[in-house]
Amino acid sequence: MADREERGNLLGEAWRFARTSGAVGGIAARVLGERIGIKTNRAGHAEDLKTILGGLKGPLMKVAQFLSTVPDALPPEYADELAQLQANAPPMGAGFVRRRMQGELGPDWQKRFASFSQTAAAAASLGQVHRATLPDGRDVACKLQYPDMASTVDADLRQLKLAMAVYHRMDGAIQHDDVYVELAERLREELDYTREAAHMRLYGAVLANTPDVHVPTPIPELSTKRLLTMTWLEGRSLAQRLEENPPQEERNRIAEALFRAWYVPFYHYGIIHGDPHLGNYQVRPDGSINLLDFGVVRVFPPKFVRGVLELYAAVRDDDADKARQAYVTWGFTNLSDAQIEVLGEWAAFLHEPLLDDRVRRINETDDPRFGQKVAARVHEGLKRTGGVRPPREFVLMDRSAVGLGSVFHRLGAELNWSRLFRELIEGFDEDALAARQAAALAAAGVPEPA
Repeated sequence: MADREERGNLLGEAWRFARTSGAVGGIAARVLGERIGIKTNRAGHAEDLKTILGGLKGPLMKVAQFLSTVPDALPPEYADELAQLQANAPPMGAGFVRRRMQGELGPDWQKRFASFSQTAAAAASLGQVHRATLPDGRDVACKLQYPDMASTVDADLRQLKLAMAVYHRMDGAIQHDDVYVELAERLREELDYTREAAHMRLYGAVLANTPDVHVPTPIPELSTKRLLTMTWLEGRSLAQRLEENPPQEERNRIAEALFRAWYVPFYHYGIIHGDPHLGNYQVRPDGSINLLDFGVVRVFPPKFVRGVLELYAAVRDDDADKARQAYVTWGFTNLSDAQIEVLGEWAAFLHEPLLDDRVRRINETDDPRFGQKVAARVHEGLKRTGGVRPPREFVLMDRSAVGLGSVFHRLGAELNWSRLFRELIEGFDEDALAARQAAALAAAGVPEPA
């Protein structure tokens, strides 16, 4: 049985690699061609790449979305196209659902539910969600993982490593060795739904007293490593609500709830939800939000949180020495004064709303590409000064800041971001955070990071 499963995984990985190797090979050919002066149609190939990846179920879509927010991970034409990928794949049919549910809960699995819809309510990169009702009347969501996802992850990660290495050979402004390690570890963790259930318990506890944020509760007796059953939360996507042009008061309420949902856990417990994708939160009928999908959760060393606050203070005080200390605390090494100055432009861009003590929008420029222009200048500056190697912790922190900033911009929210931030960090104590973090992880059953 084990040999058969291993052969199946190897075949699945080989098929996956074959499907994607042409796409990544195309990137390699074009990037290396440009390096020796051959002009290529990056935009056209990026569209082809998106089409290929969008037809595949699995984590490569999710990786693409991550890379679209990591500066300089891929050429901008590719990043722009990949950013448009939606983490939705065509749902599997009823026969698949019955076989998978039987494999997870046994032949009598249907008797454990009062009702179970075999039509998927939602489909994502690693699995699909079905609505059901328990014998006690509770409505639940059952997230069922697609088969052979371990081999899928392995094949996708091999392609990712190749694509990133090829691009780095042409343009080495940022060395992505640790970025790759971080993404690989988080993706492999996401395959384990027992870990995700623990993350869900963790977030339910740390956000219990946070207004307007709701977290589902896992049902352990109906959950396995590849099946996660949780309470059903009523709500609809933020994109749908925005199409109805909600009033400014509601936009502000949603934005404040999202701000607290991400940063109360980070500044009070050193943890962050690493996937601020529009599909991972919903607006409830009363205007509050549901926070969903806890597969990608990052636990940070308490000193990293201190480093984030040190960088805020450095930007606030325009102090290069404080900035250097902050980057060292984060894990950057061998930064020159010129590199500190270049990184300072990106830090100033991210922190500017937190320094402005008034009600305002997150981005008050009239240029919709302002952030991209800042990123481009930083990229050129890093390339000019020899390149940097960001620590692995940087990946999800930067993704959250950029991703949430985009959501706040899309909402058109008008808040005093500075006041919200200062309320969260008031009385920060690294030792107290470490104690809270350890207690919360232990209570939820989340393994402490190595």
